[in-house]
Amino acid sequence: MTDISSMTIATVGVHVLDVHAIGIDSIPEGSAGALVDTIAFSPAGTAGGTAVVLSRLGAGVRSIGAVGADSIGRTLTTLLSGEGVDTGRLVTKADAQTSASVIPVRPNGDRPAWHCIGANGVFTLDDIDDGALDGLTHLHLGGPEFLGGPAAGELLARARAKGVTTSVDILADGDPGMLEWIADALPHVDYLLPNDDQVRGFTGVDSLAEGARALIDLGVSCVALTAGADGALVVTADEALSVPAFSIDVVDTTGCGDSFTAGFLVGRHLGHDLRGSAVLGCAVAAQVAQGLGTTAGSYDLDSVVEFARSAPTG
Repeated sequence: MTDISSMTIATVGVHVLDVHAIGIDSIPEGSAGALVDTIAFSPAGTAGGTAVVLSRLGAGVRSIGAVGADSIGRTLTTLLSGEGVDTGRLVTKADAQTSASVIPVRPNGDRPAWHCIGANGVFTLDDIDDGALDGLTHLHLGGPEFLGGPAAGELLARARAKGVTTSVDILADGDPGMLEWIADALPHVDYLLPNDDQVRGFTGVDSLAEGARALIDLGVSCVALTAGADGALVVTADEALSVPAFSIDVVDTTGCGDSFTAGFLVGRHLGHDLRGSAVLGCAVAAQVAQGLGTTAGSYDLDSVVEFARSAPTG
């Protein structure tokens, strides 16, 4: 089995600061106030959230993306650094605020949100220096739609030329136009990690297995998709396999997709087969869903593996 400390991964793209408010039954009328159970910050985004979880699992992680010259950016960078993530390649955009979200979490775990795109919308390939890909074993691109398909494809092709495996997680909702926008990147993707709604939206197909195969036909090597309480489905040109979710008391599902991504990629690096990697991904997501955001609680690779061995599935 490969040592996880040999995994060096760059999480490129969307970095967000999430502000969670737990215990929201409704928005107060007018200028009235209301008490909530908890308010918390956490690093998030398809790159930033994944970076935190990967670092907690023991991988060496460097974040590549953009923040604004503001207190939100300083807070986000501090939180990432505190989790052991190398933030030296987060560039500062003086004319844009740091991307942020406010997430009121309902008692059942639902999480509507307000988003500000901010600096993620002005991050380009020019912000990635020539040495950023040196020494990597894997590159994960979160939010290829912000770069656009040709630029995302160029980045992923550069990584593959260096012997680096690649993965992509899309932030936007599923839409055929969005799939067309990033199409140039897909032939350079080893692992595409969407959710079930995105797969259906991208392809117009109700069957997740058929939708995933349609994405395989566009050049992706493997689709590992999450389906909430239904677990995960992994599809390649040769097989399709499903993995159930773990039975837990959900507090906040924010970051569960990023957490599955981190666990799945760690599993592949460790030499697990596709099913074992998806089980690990579901186990990590279950850890995160029991707290607020990616930084909630305390977990590492050993504790997640033990959880996966003993916890019931739903």
